[in-house]
Amino acid sequence: MFEHLSDKLDAVFKKLRGRGVLDEEAVNQGLKDVRMALLEADVNFKVVRGFIDEVREKALGREILDSITPGQQIVKIVYDHLVELMGGGSSHLRLSGTIPVPILLVGLQGCGKTTTAAKLASHLQQQGRKVSLVSADVYRPAAIEQLRLLGEKIGAAVMPSREKGNPVEICLEALRTARGSGFDTLIIDTAGRLHIDEALMGELRDIKKAVEPSEILFVADAMTGQDAVNVARTFDEALGIDGVILTKMDGDARGGAALSLKAVTGKPIKFVGIGEKTDALEVFHPDRMASRILGQGDVLTLVEKAQTAFDEKQARELERKIRKDSFSLEDFRNQLLQIRKMGSIEDILGMIPGLGKIKSLKAAAPDEKELTRIVAIINSMTPTERENFLIINGQRRKRIALGSGTTVQDVNRLLKSYGEMRKMMKKLTKGGLKSLRRGNFPF
Repeated sequence: MFEHLSDKLDAVFKKLRGRGVLDEEAVNQGLKDVRMALLEADVNFKVVRGFIDEVREKALGREILDSITPGQQIVKIVYDHLVELMGGGSSHLRLSGTIPVPILLVGLQGCGKTTTAAKLASHLQQQGRKVSLVSADVYRPAAIEQLRLLGEKIGAAVMPSREKGNPVEICLEALRTARGSGFDTLIIDTAGRLHIDEALMGELRDIKKAVEPSEILFVADAMTGQDAVNVARTFDEALGIDGVILTKMDGDARGGAALSLKAVTGKPIKFVGIGEKTDALEVFHPDRMASRILGQGDVLTLVEKAQTAFDEKQARELERKIRKDSFSLEDFRNQLLQIRKMGSIEDILGMIPGLGKIKSLKAAAPDEKELTRIVAIINSMTPTERENFLIINGQRRKRIALGSGTTVQDVNRLLKSYGEMRKMMKKLTKGGLKSLRRGNFPF
């Protein structure tokens, strides 16, 4: 996310930090570069103009010109305004009212509504809510079946739908069934169109009037940039939306939609989709996103992901094994599987302050295929081999490679890396290994 913008802003701030004193000419030149970076990121031009004017006003104030570290002060001003631009703070769902609380997902065809409905259901289930889903999309082939399969995957109930049925009647029946079954939330996946038309809006207004949703969330594809912003504004004018869920954020290297939506529509981004898995949905935090944009990482999100992925009891056991120098290949495999739950390695690196800027480190980070290969190699070993890697001779390496569908060279590389990691852990232990609490793990 925001890779291109982050690189551009980093180059601008390096120039400004290199100056002992910032005069008006230097500030204006720096802001000119910031303006170009935002426009190249596909941020709405009116939003960019307002943003630059506000930053310039603050940056030319006496507190900046007299500052000991004017470059850092400029970064702070830009950070504050980025946070404000994206909404100031995170916006929570309104989940009060008549049970079950209806949440209506709307948007154009292909934006990812059905997958997002399942992701949102999974997220709310983790918060302790009893969630059900229903498909009101009676036009798209297999839409109802897709939602049913996703519901099975996350363990959420999917209310019955009928192809060619009446969407309003389907939603009302789903509400009655969900209420009778003790569900406290009903997520409604509505139909989309390739383009906005009156038939679509009329149907959505009828559903809104019938079910009186607590939240109407517009689902937008982040990769469509300003088109997503313009469509969101049209939906809001015609229907009245309460917030936005931006999908495919992991594939959007520019970020124009995220930076423009709140300013243009007045509606907050509430969630972002950052992958295809059903748990790949994050609450949108403007301050954390601004920190990522400026290359300062996102430690809070990293810790939250770690707390979700790792069990505290497992962490204590892992600490004990590292202290006793008994960290086995079995433990190594289990750690890799836990880390994969947190997202892509590149995404994790981007959350650690400073590491996201190191291109060589990002390039050297193992991809998903590499992690899958490592796990397959370890799975191909016997329990004894996983506990004592020193017994893995040439013949055993051939058998492991054959069983995992890899090469002997792949097995050799894994064993070498594992051996070096054990040496590093031994040094850490001698230096006084700190307790592995939640969010503090050896990866």
